[in-house]
Amino acid sequence: MYAVIKTGGKQYRVREGDTLRVEKLAAEAGAKIQFDQILMVGEGDKVTVGTPYISGSQVSATVISQGRGEKIKVVKFKRRKNYLRRNGHRQAFTEVEIDKIGGAGKAAKAEAASAPKSEPKSEAKAKTEAKAEAKPKAAAKAKPETKPKAEAEAKAPAKPKAKAKTKAKAKAKAKAKAKTKTKAKAKAKAKPKSAK
Repeated sequence: MYAVIKTGGKQYRVREGDTLRVEKLAAEAGAKIQFDQILMVGEGDKVTVGTPYISGSQVSATVISQGRGEKIKVVKFKRRKNYLRRNGHRQAFTEVEIDKIGGAGKAAKAEAASAPKSEPKSEAKAKTEAKAEAKPKAAAKAKPETKPKAEAEAKAPAKPKAKAKTKAKAKAKAKAKAKTKTKAKAKAKAKPKSAK
């Protein structure tokens, strides 16, 4: 029998007796821990998949040790900019041994078989009632939306001001160009011609 568990943001396929390294857990060596986020349990053709987790199932494990992985060198470098940063990192981990995969697929299948089929209809009724309640709320929300449109129409004349600003900028640039041309002409006249 195997199970797919989720811990530390990662998923692991485990069997009873396996040892694996997971992201650091707050437990001392020798402590018993339970993984309750079981995504899938299977044995041969019998596979149970959770949505997203299988309810009532657990994987129990024993913490073997806490440790840190090999050192990773981190280098940030930008050429010709006098920029070099060196750093090291060792990721912490917890080594665990899987003891038991329990309450797995049988409990979930029994729950599915014992549940009456009329429940989906009641869920559908609940959904339609929720939609009916949402419609008046949507109508209430629509009324405040009309006011901002009126305000937006009142603010519409702001566009000509923006055009006026761009025209003023263009005129200022033209004046600056004219000044630089006249300065250049004045400098050219002021320089005496050297005779050879």
